Amino acid sequence: MKAPIWLKPAILGGIVGAIGTMLIGFNAVGWLTEGSADRLAIQKSRVAVIEALVPFCLSQQKNDPASAAKLTQLVGMKTSYEQRDFVMTSGWATMPEAAQPDREVATQCADLLAKTPQG
Repeated sequence: MKAPIWLKPAILGGIVGAIGTMLIGFNAVGWLTEGSADRLAIQKSRVAVIEALVPFCLSQQKNDPASAAKLTQLVGMKTSYEQRDFVMTSGWATMPEAAQPDREVATQCADLLAKTPQG
């Protein structure tokens, strides 16, 4: 049996159309694979958790009896790494029931505290 003349261009068109649809979908439209969607969800949830915990860090700083002296020392530090480590060692970024301070929370908290006007 002989295949119709239109069959080869139809199959080729279907393949090219499928590839084109995938390229446009994943690059321009924003389609994601399951793995990419999982990574994005984890990243966004981590950012949300950090944003929720930074006010607790600021509260810890305000409740610290040596807060004024420590804050002056924090603002005087040259790098954000030193500031982050200082917040971590001060215990401000250690959440209740946690064994260790949270590095990302300490980074965000130190950034906010360093920008806070002294007075």
